Amino acid sequence: MVKKKTCVFISGYGSNLKNLISYSRDNSFPINISLVISNKKEAHGLIYAKKYKIPYIFIDTKFKNYENKIFFNLKKYKISFICLAGYMKIISKNLIKNYQRKIINIHPSLLPKFKGLDTFSRMLNNREKKAGCTVHYVNEKLDSGSIILQKNFEIEKNDNEKILKYKTQKLEYRAFPEAIVKIFRKN
Repeated sequence: MVKKKTCVFISGYGSNLKNLISYSRDNSFPINISLVISNKKEAHGLIYAKKYKIPYIFIDTKFKNYENKIFFNLKKYKISFICLAGYMKIISKNLIKNYQRKIINIHPSLLPKFKGLDTFSRMLNNREKKAGCTVHYVNEKLDSGSIILQKNFEIEKNDNEKILKYKTQKLEYRAFPEAIVKIFRKN
């Protein structure tokens, strides 16, 4: 099996990146993480790229030509698939057009509910019964692409934002790899 050369975009801690790296070490897993891009120079997740000797690059999205730098590196590393794992920046229409149905994101809610930020506080304020995560294709509307996979759990009476985040992340570590396998099983 020829693994798809994949780039993971991150902004923060990188626990989903670490999890995907672990899965990608398995010969039967369909992707090979060949590049990590971060829009935050101090993103903790870059530690995992260094540790596993994966090329990584910080791209300052405040500069006008930052997208050219992204394209240059995606081409340089022959990237054919992109995973957004806690990347806190809107993906440009140009990138979406060039990687049509080849960019996926993991979101900490059961989309279409609670798109965007502050999902856990909004869930609690809304007295939701269930929480979870969604892996979806990225399109031009925020958190609106076709859903690949969702996982959920019951919200318990004593759950707060911190507990919801913890439970959701545990689900994400299963959902993201499952969604990737599902995508490439179809192709």
